Amino acid sequence: MASSQDAWYLSLLGLAENFRTSSPPNIKLCIQCLQAVFHFKPPHRVEARTHLQLGNILLQHTKNIDLARNHLEQAWCLSQTINGFDDVKFEAASVLAELHDQQQQSNLSKPILRKAIEISQHSNYWHCRLIFQLAQIHASECDYELASSLLGVGVDYAHIQSAAYTRVLFLLSKGMLLLIDKKYNEVLPLLNQAGLLVDSWQGNQFQKEYLRVFFLVLQVCHYLMAGQVKSVKPCLKQLQQSIQTIMMPSWPSDEVVSSGNTAEMFIWMPKEHLYVLVYLVTVMHSMQAGYMNKAQEYTDKALAQIEKLKVLDNKPILSVFQLMLLEHIVMCRLVMGNKTLALQEISQACNLCQLQPHLLKTHRPQLHTMLGLYAMSMNCMEAAEVQFSSALQSSKERDLRTFANLNLAIVYLRAKREQEFASLLDSINPENLPTHSHSLRAAAYYVQGLQCFFQARYNEAKRYLRETLKMANAEDLNRLTSCSLVLLGHIFLSLGNSRESMNMVTPAMQLASKIPDVHVQLWASAILKDLYRTSGDSGHENEAYSMHCSFSQSLLKDHFTSSKMMEHNLIQWTDGPFPEVYNATPSTSSGLM
Repeated sequence: MASSQDAWYLSLLGLAENFRTSSPPNIKLCIQCLQAVFHFKPPHRVEARTHLQLGNILLQHTKNIDLARNHLEQAWCLSQTINGFDDVKFEAASVLAELHDQQQQSNLSKPILRKAIEISQHSNYWHCRLIFQLAQIHASECDYELASSLLGVGVDYAHIQSAAYTRVLFLLSKGMLLLIDKKYNEVLPLLNQAGLLVDSWQGNQFQKEYLRVFFLVLQVCHYLMAGQVKSVKPCLKQLQQSIQTIMMPSWPSDEVVSSGNTAEMFIWMPKEHLYVLVYLVTVMHSMQAGYMNKAQEYTDKALAQIEKLKVLDNKPILSVFQLMLLEHIVMCRLVMGNKTLALQEISQACNLCQLQPHLLKTHRPQLHTMLGLYAMSMNCMEAAEVQFSSALQSSKERDLRTFANLNLAIVYLRAKREQEFASLLDSINPENLPTHSHSLRAAAYYVQGLQCFFQARYNEAKRYLRETLKMANAEDLNRLTSCSLVLLGHIFLSLGNSRESMNMVTPAMQLASKIPDVHVQLWASAILKDLYRTSGDSGHENEAYSMHCSFSQSLLKDHFTSSKMMEHNLIQWTDGPFPEVYNATPSTSSGLM
């Protein structure tokens, strides 16, 4: 029988749990009951567990962060002196480290996690979980080498513990960091190893399908980062099939998938988040390939799914997905000649970053790039220059810097600023471009061709543009293909070669209408008008003129509307608070209005 003293604190613990689980819960009385436990000088085990309970409840239901941290520190300190007691000891370490990290005090969280990892080798679940947690902190600080090294330790530990599922999770997580760090030579063998392990999987088939989705996401991202939008298609198709399987009603919950061996109680992300992620990589593919309508359709579906998930549990990753979708759809809108919607979506992206400052820290270069592209489309070349320069100053990411430099080069070409263009030549030379991306290299050849065209060095321009066409055709980069064809058409028109000009402009127009790329259509219709006039074909000339007027009026109307919107002031933002802009209400697309 429990002593009278034991009965007191056991009753208080029971009462506290009753208040916590009642409907509605009475958190104030729950906390008072738990605090009263300490008056009875309970055993260390009870004291440590009560501190942990209080810390968790204060974090979840109050804003008293200091008191919560104090209780968690006491739980962690007390539990280290108690043999066994793993659930309290390592949960206290994990929650306390997470709290420090949320308060931008990773210098306090890392020693706690290192100590916990050191003493948890006998506890499969906690040892793996704490390794994942510490690796995540190092990754968020861009210390990818140390994070990868930790995940490598996890790979070896899971292998020793016969936790095949977690071993592959550690492998794929390491592959993801190597991809982010652009260490492509190290990524490929690791992905091949993980792929073989998934293919030869003999265990739980739910785990196999889950690991396959993670593996395929990394494969698709690897191809997309390399600008290989044609090569990625088989992987993307497999990924879309796998996610459909996982989202079927008959598929078990995430808890069932990750249960079994205590070292295997992990998932990369919930299946509902994976579903959004697959939409996101599909949007990325559609945009790179030049299927703007498809990108728009998938963005609508993904954003609608994010809104549903945010109502249930607004996890930070959902805002990251939302921001990345907005970044891609803005580029699509600009290609399609819809600056008004693009501006609204840029404003939403700024609004997200304003509400969540950590997003501004991680996505500032992308915001500047979006604003630069919008400013270019509005012929606000000074603002475009400032935005691309800000993107370059705020980013060390190689491909984003290359993209910003290529667009800055076009700004200089259009403004006839040859000296400034010349200063960029080394950083946009396709022969030694610092990128792994096939599409960026193809774009660099296009910019070189554009420069030669502006300088009337037509033969050189043709050579560069044919290189662009060869690379674009190899990977189905439809937008680059249409831009190169129309520019070649313009060159042949300037040389008086009407037949060759027509041979280039006709397919450019067909391709641009499929994308649809309104700017290429405007350009192509102007050339067609001149070609038909030269050949004396007045019927087709009038048709081309009518098309040109239609595209021109549509763009002018949209240009006028955008210029009058409050959000247009965002192109002046470089630092500090965003200008006051409204409407910044969510109205991303027809699917959500």
